[in-house]
Amino acid sequence: MRPAAGPAAAADALAEPAERVGGGWTGALSLANGALWVGWFGPLQILLALQAAELAPPGTAKESVLAWVTGAGAAVALAATPVFGAVSDRTASRFGRRRPWIVGGVAGGAGGLLLLSAAATWPVMLLGWCLVQLALSAAFAALTAAVPDRVPRRQRGAVGGWLGVAQILGILAGTGLATAAGGIAAGYLACAAFTLLAPLPYVLLHRDPVLPADRRPPFVWRDFLHGFRLGPRRHPDLAWAWLTRFLINLGNSLVLLYLLYYLRDALHHPDPESGVLLLTAVNGALLLATVVVAGHWSDRVGRRKPFVLWAGVLMTVATVLLACWQTWPGALVAAATLGIGFGVFTSVDFALMTDVLPAAADRGKDLGIINIANSLPQVIAPALAAPVVRHLGGYPALYLTAAAVGLAGALFVRRIRGVA
Repeated sequence: MRPAAGPAAAADALAEPAERVGGGWTGALSLANGALWVGWFGPLQILLALQAAELAPPGTAKESVLAWVTGAGAAVALAATPVFGAVSDRTASRFGRRRPWIVGGVAGGAGGLLLLSAAATWPVMLLGWCLVQLALSAAFAALTAAVPDRVPRRQRGAVGGWLGVAQILGILAGTGLATAAGGIAAGYLACAAFTLLAPLPYVLLHRDPVLPADRRPPFVWRDFLHGFRLGPRRHPDLAWAWLTRFLINLGNSLVLLYLLYYLRDALHHPDPESGVLLLTAVNGALLLATVVVAGHWSDRVGRRKPFVLWAGVLMTVATVLLACWQTWPGALVAAATLGIGFGVFTSVDFALMTDVLPAAADRGKDLGIINIANSLPQVIAPALAAPVVRHLGGYPALYLTAAAVGLAGALFVRRIRGVA
């Protein structure tokens, strides 16, 4: 099928976009984005925890196996996302800069999920999850860069809101598929199928601006590697925005990592797997109620920082509730509050990040570096959470730590100067 021409199909791939994108483009991009979150969070919310409990060697705690696997996978994503973003910036394919990496990424991610479905030992489990993280990071870097490639600044809050909708629906769908499929292997297969098929409308129906070969700079290893250095002195707003996202995501990662174990071991929930699904649904419903509204509102008033600040405060309140009100009703209230805060944060912080990008030629690479603030918390959270839970006060101490980290991130957004 020949891709349909979009409003920016013939535009210079390095130009600042001026023409608003339509609902079809936004919907297809959001569906593709949601597919990646299915591939990530079906395993993260349910399947990896269950598989770690099955495959943990005698004498090894399931929490430790889960920490090794998720930590290694996050480390792969941490390195892969900016590299694939930089490579996509330099891709002069006739199919565009981003589309080849979207196609290859979702194919590789589905292959990693298939490997996980057949894993009989924890090293194979670790290998499969690292492959998933590597491949889906390539697709995510390309999809994320498509927004500043195609969307004008005055529309990015709204588009970020719809991407936030896709994210929570992807998390919910991944959790639902993992729960309802009827077993660990079946859950991985269901997530793989969704991850592979859902990006097809975007890939087949929408053009990607092409970078002419004569606009691509010559490749020099030293220059390529040096490009990943974005010093805070040269780009202070980008540095503060990165730190804000990193700390808020670290707090959120600390909350989510042991959620299944929290319900099972602290709240003694009779069906912790269904409990995780219900909490995810409550969280998602409140996120859906706020994410698009917040993005549109931010575009309309032309401000980003107040939204990010108060979103972080709400998420801190939710995390304190998990520490101090350890009951099933308390978990429900916390999930709802966290959903409101994360909904506002998801759309507006994404728009803020695209507003502080230094150069059009490096959008993919710079967004990849920014997205380290999403993956690095997944590396740090297991290393931090396991000793806190096991030796330093259990789940109350874990969630109070998460609250302090997230609040610090919210306050740092005030240091950004170039964005209102």
